Amino acid sequence: MNSRERVRKAIHHQKVDRIPLDLGSTMVTGIHASTYAQLREALGLKKEFIKIIDPFQMLAEVELEVIEKLGVDTIGLWLPTNAFGFKNENWKPWNLFDGTPVLVPEKFYTRKDKEGNLYIFPQGDKSVQPCAKMPRDGYYFDLLIRQEEPFNKQSLNPEEWVKQQYSILSEETLVYLEKKADELYKNTDLSIIGGFLEASFGDISHVPGPAIKRPKGIRDPIKWITAHLEYPEYIKGIFELQCKIVLKNLQLSYQAVGNKIDVIYVSGADFGTQNGPFISPDMYREFYQPFHQRINNWIHKNTPWRTFFHSCGSITAFLDDFIAAGVDILNPVQTSAKDMDPKMLKEKYGNELVFWGGGVDTQRTLPFGTPEEVRREVTERCKIFGEGGGYVFNTIHNIQAKVPIENLLIMFQSLKEFKF
Repeated sequence: MNSRERVRKAIHHQKVDRIPLDLGSTMVTGIHASTYAQLREALGLKKEFIKIIDPFQMLAEVELEVIEKLGVDTIGLWLPTNAFGFKNENWKPWNLFDGTPVLVPEKFYTRKDKEGNLYIFPQGDKSVQPCAKMPRDGYYFDLLIRQEEPFNKQSLNPEEWVKQQYSILSEETLVYLEKKADELYKNTDLSIIGGFLEASFGDISHVPGPAIKRPKGIRDPIKWITAHLEYPEYIKGIFELQCKIVLKNLQLSYQAVGNKIDVIYVSGADFGTQNGPFISPDMYREFYQPFHQRINNWIHKNTPWRTFFHSCGSITAFLDDFIAAGVDILNPVQTSAKDMDPKMLKEKYGNELVFWGGGVDTQRTLPFGTPEEVRREVTERCKIFGEGGGYVFNTIHNIQAKVPIENLLIMFQSLKEFKF
């Protein structure tokens, strides 16, 4: 099998010759730039600037030479504009706090305060308040809350919030997606994963409005969650309008890229904490499930794509509802969270859900374990999740900075050596 065939079989719960590997195809399956630089060096590749494809999390663009070296089976097709609202273009050199040389987009402008913290600006506009902060000696940006105006029930306007946050994909963007999809499809045999944020739904990281110069409405994530109880019609109004835009953007995206992509990133909303659900299952059914179902139904009716849902934490309480809503793929499969036992997940949900992740714990094992502990965990997860297909290997969320390179190498080696 080539990579595209391998992933397509895996996401349709068919047996594969080996477990497919994802590295860097989405914003939640990537690798931090500093660790990626060390990985390149360990693979014997020429030292060079690392391109930052996601400046929010400082994720590296995983290049084709690394994909080939490691046997990665996927590649991402992303929008040309990043989370901070400026295009990934006209690259310029920059250094991470740890000295790693990287390339950042032209409008990646930062300001340093007297403590050494870095601030970045929406759309690269230094005349407005910064939208995110990288603490001194930190590795990625934390979004800042810019709740500029007090609000009450009368002042909350769903149309205003959505108009600031979401829009129909432009002709320029659609042409870019069409050309890029065609290039990746013709020049590689990799499975292409679509990450079109304007065609995704409900991600709480959008709430602070990192791409908006002067965000209005509820922009504090805590207030956003409590608004589900305090201002339910406001939240539902936003979701209704957003869903209409998402459906239109999915239609336009499919016209642009057609069957060249295999998977579409639909949701990045986290419904779980380390120890249990973030919201109640009843609240999920009331606020999210109807829209998830509409989106998934459109995708399944009109495309061959499989739907990719990312939710961290303990989310067992939602899995039956996810399945009822038409979710195909679950990521990151946080087995370190409460009630997320790998064997239980595979036995109970493995016929309906594809597990994309769960390969090794990025909170403890990968950064702090021994190489042998990494090998043992990777092998165990491959045995559990890989049986009968329905599994794509990835770490539990992105590979972070300061991961020992020997642990990373043994992770890839253990996957390569695994036999059913």
